[in-house]
Amino acid sequence: MLKIVNFNPMLNEMHKNLTEEKIILIINEFLQEEFEVDKSKLTPSADLKSTLELDSLDYIDLVVVMEKNLHIKVDPADLIDIHSIGDLYTYVTGKMGVLQ
Repeated sequence: MLKIVNFNPMLNEMHKNLTEEKIILIINEFLQEEFEVDKSKLTPSADLKSTLELDSLDYIDLVVVMEKNLHIKVDPADLIDIHSIGDLYTYVTGKMGVLQ
């Protein structure tokens, strides 16, 4: 099981106020900006690697972007089990303690 690590207690409060829908909007926004992905391609069933055109180094960029935009700690090894955009949504909402 993944361990949720938040370094700032104020972020824990902020995360509690976010809904799953808001988190998905935040994720989609930074994926569009950072990886230049068309909004219409960001669907839960879309393959993460092919949609974002990721190579192995791009996964590190994804970790950095997630940590910066969502204020969570991401273990790069966790990305091994994330295959779709929907998996990414589930991972992030779980890390942030948001009930689905």
